[in-house]
Amino acid sequence: MEIYGLEGYKICPVQAHEGGRNLVYTCGKDGVEDKVIRISFLDDRSRQDLLGEVEYIRYLFQHGASVSDVVNSQRGRLLEEIVYNDHSFFVVLFKKAKGMKLAENHYQYREGVPITENYYNCGKVLGKMHQLAKGYTPSHRRYSFFDKYNAAYIDNLIPDSLSLLKEKILELLQTLKGLDMSQESYGMVHFDYSDGNYMIDFDSGQITVFDFDNSCFCWYMFDLANIWTHGVGWIQFEKDAGKRQAFMKDYFETVLNGYRSEAEINISMLEKLPLFINVVVMENIIDAFEVMRNSGEELECGEELSYLIKCLEDDIPYKGFFNEIYSVEEPFEYEERTI
Repeated sequence: MEIYGLEGYKICPVQAHEGGRNLVYTCGKDGVEDKVIRISFLDDRSRQDLLGEVEYIRYLFQHGASVSDVVNSQRGRLLEEIVYNDHSFFVVLFKKAKGMKLAENHYQYREGVPITENYYNCGKVLGKMHQLAKGYTPSHRRYSFFDKYNAAYIDNLIPDSLSLLKEKILELLQTLKGLDMSQESYGMVHFDYSDGNYMIDFDSGQITVFDFDNSCFCWYMFDLANIWTHGVGWIQFEKDAGKRQAFMKDYFETVLNGYRSEAEINISMLEKLPLFINVVVMENIIDAFEVMRNSGEELECGEELSYLIKCLEDDIPYKGFFNEIYSVEEPFEYEERTI
């Protein structure tokens, strides 16, 4: 409170979600803008990583991207370190994004306005961030995709009993190594861009993005593929696979229209959407195993994780959404695997 001048604020903890990595608190005080404290305490992010994240957020904000800005400490720092009992706690203060999440509003959009406005805005805000990323030169560089996603890490994380999964992930990584990594295709990305990580001002429809905790250097297509995978929720209970496919085509075209209003994207990269949906599936699988490892839980494959693994092992495209593996009664679930 002293470091950030928060005396007189009401500070409340935000309930943690599964897989969450940080402690988060909201800070409210009459007559001033609400803020959010984030305290990082795990050892899987270096000071350099965290500085790379907050400096990038500040860069985006200063150049007109719709992101939740970092608040400087009283000492003028974007990142503060507090050492207690020989353990470092890294603290960042953010301006609280205006509005609500879609989920908090029960997935009801602005009254009298079609939800397609949100699809378009979602793409537009992402396009702006990606366009700015193409001109970004970091002082503190965040890690790149292959720094984390490589053969040694996969072999250490994924149990040997899932040998086919390991093989498919390594094949996927090998394919990615052959892709264009120029500034037009590859740069800083959010890496977790979805309606869970932006607020919507329900008066204007404006989106404000937050939670760059997973940001890294990667292909811009990853963020777009992630948007695709989150779009399935709008039509997941439709029994007709053809109708699901038609909806997803229209949905993603609207997202792309918004994106292209701010940034260009190479057609040859867009054609790799199915590949990058597989990369998103891979990341979801790896994240599930990381959460189990970090919490000390015994490794297990629940129905959702088993579904994702089945998609990769059997080369089922588009997260299985148009395949017979998909069930509207049990969306994105499959018989549990034994590890």
